[in-house]
Amino acid sequence: MRYTLICVLGLFSLNTLFYGHSEDDDVILESPEFTLFEGDSVTLRCRHRTLGYEKKATFYRKGSPLETYTNHQPHRISNTTVEMTIYSVSVSDRGFYKCKFDEGTESKEKELQIKARRRNITLRADRNIIPVQGSVTLTCNVEDSTGWKYDWYRRTSKNSQVTHLQTAEGDESDSISISQGGIYTCRRWRTDVFTPGSDKVTIEETVPNKATVILQPKLIFRGETFTVRCEIQGGGDTEWTYEWTPANLNTSPTLSEHRINSNNYYSGEFKCRGRKDSYSSTGWSDVITLTVKPYKPKAKLSADNTDIPVGGSVTLTCSVDPSSSGWKYDWYKDEKTSEPLNTQDAVSQSTGQISVPQGGLYWCRGGRGNPVYYTEYSDSIWINKYVSNRAVVTLQPNWPKIYSGEAITLRCDIKDGGDTKWEYEWKTPSSIKPQIQNEYRISSAYPSDSGDYKCLGRMKSEQSSTEWSDAVKLTVLHAPVLTVSPSWLSPGDSVTLSCEVEHPSAGWRFYWYKTVPKLSDNSYSYELLPGSTNGTEQDSYIVHGSTHTTRYMCRAGREDPVFWTHYSKPEFVWSGDVHSAVTLKVSPDRVQHFIYDSVSVSCEGNSTEWRVRRFFKGSYWSYCPNWGSMTGSTCNIKSSEQSDAVYWCESGSGEFSNAVNITIQNADIILVSPVHLVTEGDSVTLGCKLKRGELLSNVFFYQNDKLIQNDTRGELKISAVSKSDEGFYKCKYSGKESVQSWMSVKAVSRPDSSSSPIPLIVGLVCGIILIILLLLLYCYRRSKDSHFIRPIQPESTNQNENSSSLYDAGESQDITYSSIELKNIAKRGKRHETVESSVYADVKIGSAADDNLTYAQVNYHNKGKAKKHKGKSTPAATDEAVYSEVKPGTALGQ
Repeated sequence: MRYTLICVLGLFSLNTLFYGHSEDDDVILESPEFTLFEGDSVTLRCRHRTLGYEKKATFYRKGSPLETYTNHQPHRISNTTVEMTIYSVSVSDRGFYKCKFDEGTESKEKELQIKARRRNITLRADRNIIPVQGSVTLTCNVEDSTGWKYDWYRRTSKNSQVTHLQTAEGDESDSISISQGGIYTCRRWRTDVFTPGSDKVTIEETVPNKATVILQPKLIFRGETFTVRCEIQGGGDTEWTYEWTPANLNTSPTLSEHRINSNNYYSGEFKCRGRKDSYSSTGWSDVITLTVKPYKPKAKLSADNTDIPVGGSVTLTCSVDPSSSGWKYDWYKDEKTSEPLNTQDAVSQSTGQISVPQGGLYWCRGGRGNPVYYTEYSDSIWINKYVSNRAVVTLQPNWPKIYSGEAITLRCDIKDGGDTKWEYEWKTPSSIKPQIQNEYRISSAYPSDSGDYKCLGRMKSEQSSTEWSDAVKLTVLHAPVLTVSPSWLSPGDSVTLSCEVEHPSAGWRFYWYKTVPKLSDNSYSYELLPGSTNGTEQDSYIVHGSTHTTRYMCRAGREDPVFWTHYSKPEFVWSGDVHSAVTLKVSPDRVQHFIYDSVSVSCEGNSTEWRVRRFFKGSYWSYCPNWGSMTGSTCNIKSSEQSDAVYWCESGSGEFSNAVNITIQNADIILVSPVHLVTEGDSVTLGCKLKRGELLSNVFFYQNDKLIQNDTRGELKISAVSKSDEGFYKCKYSGKESVQSWMSVKAVSRPDSSSSPIPLIVGLVCGIILIILLLLLYCYRRSKDSHFIRPIQPESTNQNENSSSLYDAGESQDITYSSIELKNIAKRGKRHETVESSVYADVKIGSAADDNLTYAQVNYHNKGKAKKHKGKSTPAATDEAVYSEVKPGTALGQ
């Protein structure tokens, strides 16, 4: 009883709280005491507490009865209760309301409060697409609705009926989980008040079926038609609709396939999906990219070999570039006819490849699709069929190495060619294609004609040819190669010139020249050397008694009329011997110079015009203006152009000076040594110099890497230099060492009465010669005008080189040799030894201006053993000439 009373009191309190009336009144108007929002729907109830029969009730607002409108619909729910619902209230619905029954009883007035705005209602989804076998969570938030219930609704399409999903109680029931696609809304309510529905949220459901775009082909060309299709895997009997990207394919949702002409389309990406209904679909397919080339393709034809071997075949390949699928190929031979090759003419090996056994001109083209889209025709390929005959290239004359300007003929011969009419094809190093004749003539060869030559024969009546002949290599040389020995002269040396040509036995004659400076046009003139007017058969030439710097050249000639080679590259023979006509001097007067030192060279002699030149190894000859400044006869070398080189002067009178070596040292120390040749017997002083310029003492001096002075003196003085003092010198000071330089010594003939057998030899020889001369006079008169050239074998050169077949350019004279063996038995002393020697006498006979006098020149050659001096070999006794005057008598017919 106690608990029942408590419940009754509670319900009374709530009733009073929500509706604001007491159960003591006969007529009660039930309405919410809280404030509504525009858009809410509210139900007002008019209840009679004691009336037991049906009576009509009327609702009043602000004292006036309410008219019946769509949103004001009163209706009876029992004999004692009448209610009216106001849908979607607005601020115009504010005011005091009451209700009144027909018998006259009425309720108290109650105020309906409405805010002048709509209630905030939001429906959110954690995502808008339900994944396969997944779900989406919806959350509904309604302003100022604590404790109210939730209603959830769904539509399956925009035009379908709303389906009530569920009602949930409690503030914690503001979310639901859904697994179906559709249009969702929510609202909250309590007994007499409903909020408006939330905004719609569209949720799509992904079905497990997979969509795939099929694009054939993926690369197409201008004017080609392509097909794009959407396939649903596991789609079954479902009636699918299709959605495409790009959107211009969505003109008909029921089409799963589109045929598109590339003239109206460009490169792009395609994807699709299938839809069961408005809110259930597959996922989007993978993207497929279409590439459209803005041109019509051209087929490409290639062959594994363009020559069919005897009894064989070649494989042809046709393709379309860039590569794509679906092509089939047609093959054509000789002419681009409408009928392609059949299986009798070619054997198909695979798609795009055939094997052909016949020679000829071949084409192909590709096609695909329906109707067929064709490529352009390929370029043609000539396929040659080999026959068993063999081609051979021969040279006429048979000289595989010739010189620029020479003529030569190459001939193509077909072995076992019979009566077949042939055309010929040549492969040459030149880009010029020879004619189809069997002879290819080069009338004037150039170095660019060097290379391999091949030929083949082609049958005029058939599409067949021989194989290419073996290559014949032709080399076109520019000029002979001249070598000189020695390149630096010592007094009395002979110079050997060698002119090297290919095939020296091929009838060559050799012509020898020295060059003469021409300052007027910075050039040289050529002068034939004696005895070289008609050329020499030998490829070597000896120049005797040369003392000056000379520049030599050679060339060769053969055939009739004579073909001349180009002149060889000039070569210098340098001489350090100073002569009065033309002399080069160096300032400072030494071989070695510090880098960036001021160095000049000067020309002196019997000329007013000069030019200074230099040559450094591995480079070329150049004039003073290229690396210095010329003032009068002096060339000042620019510090930036200094170089180790040989320097010399050339005079306006056509002469060469002595040559000097100058070296530039990027070092702290140099050797001070004479730049010119020194004469035997002269005094010479060598020194050492630091870059900072002070003179040095306590200097070590070396000759040929052997220490020769290590005392406190700062100079090396040689009071009377001899040939044994010639060699390489260097100095060392305080751990610093100079580079070495060569000092040349010019020998001077000085007879030594104590050791030389010359007086004895002269006496004996003169007696014998007088007898011999009487006999020679008779022979001389008979051969007075005759001359001859004799080959000689030199005993030695400065370089100890042997030479064969040398040509002697000395004067042609009769010479008689007499050999006398002598033994000089002298007392042994400090500087004397027993010397065995042979004496040879050359008798040269010449006529003086006076016909009655004849002179005999006797040259004797001492072949004795060399003497030892200071550990060095000294030359044997030098050659000397003795002249004898002979007056022929009348008994000899004079």
